[in-house]
Amino acid sequence: MSESAETGGSGWFPDDVDAVREALVEWYEADHRSFPWRETEDAYEILVSEVMSQQTQLDRVVEAWHEFLAEWPTVDDLAAADRSDVVGFWTSHSLGYNNRARYLHEAAAQVVEEYGGAFPEEPAELEELMGVGPYTANAVASFAFNNGDAVVDTNVKRVLHRAFAVPDDDAAFEEAARQLMPAGASRVWNNAVMELGGVACGKTPRCDEADCPWRAWCHAYETGDFTAPDVPTQPSFEGSRRQMRGRIVGALDQHGELTLDTLGPRVRVDYNPGGEHGREWLLGLLADLEDDGLVDVEERDGETLARLRR
Repeated sequence: MSESAETGGSGWFPDDVDAVREALVEWYEADHRSFPWRETEDAYEILVSEVMSQQTQLDRVVEAWHEFLAEWPTVDDLAAADRSDVVGFWTSHSLGYNNRARYLHEAAAQVVEEYGGAFPEEPAELEELMGVGPYTANAVASFAFNNGDAVVDTNVKRVLHRAFAVPDDDAAFEEAARQLMPAGASRVWNNAVMELGGVACGKTPRCDEADCPWRAWCHAYETGDFTAPDVPTQPSFEGSRRQMRGRIVGALDQHGELTLDTLGPRVRVDYNPGGEHGREWLLGLLADLEDDGLVDVEERDGETLARLRR
């Protein structure tokens, strides 16, 4: 991994930082979890989703979000609602602290009374709304108006710490996230980096299963150390021979008979035939699996081939 910094001198990112950005956006746009608030640019609908998501798993939020918007489809409708009805909805759907419902109702009234029903587009102005803190204001500005800064939540901190060894320091995370986000792309970027933290780089990482786009640059993937600010104990499975053996079996099961140099990159993205994680390393793993009666390894026409033992 390169020690060179992007312009700005952080030292966190590789020389080809544009490739890092492109890889993440392409990964996200090719396939991501479908949530209805990702299909809208309506600031009111996005604010409702952000407030609901603060204490509730996203899969549970979907139904509540649809029902809330069926009851109060616009910010004007919510502002005109009886506050007790809004709080009652919140309680009946187990959406966390009731004061969030009260704040959301009051924020709607502010938008109607102070902004003529049109949400402000700047994060600083959005933060003036009742109950809207810096994170929520930035999320609404990003997802509704493509006008936000880099979002930094627990998932993003975990990703930056693991991938680029950004130290566990709020100021460092803010600066690193700001430098890494492409200019004028807060909507897709913030969605993508949070998706990465939620799908591929959770507390228990799923680097290969989720086809993480940053494996080629990732410090944690390279070293096997997946500790993070919210993951104080390194998962013993990550980077272990047991994990690598599992990847071999999975690749051979999916693709059939493979040569060493075709199998290697499917086991480690940084496979290098003559390197530390190269042919000798792979042959050692295959020998273990052969001893266990799981694979067969043979020489044929000058190539070493491996296949599952059936």
